Amino acid sequence: MGDFFLAIAVIIGILVILSLYRVVYGPGVWNRLAGVNIIGTKTIVILALVGFIFDRVDMFVDIALIYAMLNFVVVLIIARYYTKEEGEG
Repeated sequence: MGDFFLAIAVIIGILVILSLYRVVYGPGVWNRLAGVNIIGTKTIVILALVGFIFDRVDMFVDIALIYAMLNFVVVLIIARYYTKEEGEG
């Protein structure tokens, strides 16, 4: 069962790399922000899968929840910053 979770984690890791294209070459700030949010969400899933692989779900789920909260707050801060910046121009 650990091999299955490892394979899924590798596939999601590859999808994270593909999502990085949207962050680097996105046509606008909002598309790049969406790409960062997608990468954060996939990272949370990878952390949960690593918890299943190492049989330490409790520890890795806590780390994933903290990372999810940080990801959410950072996206809100960046969105608010660019919203104010667009309003001034």
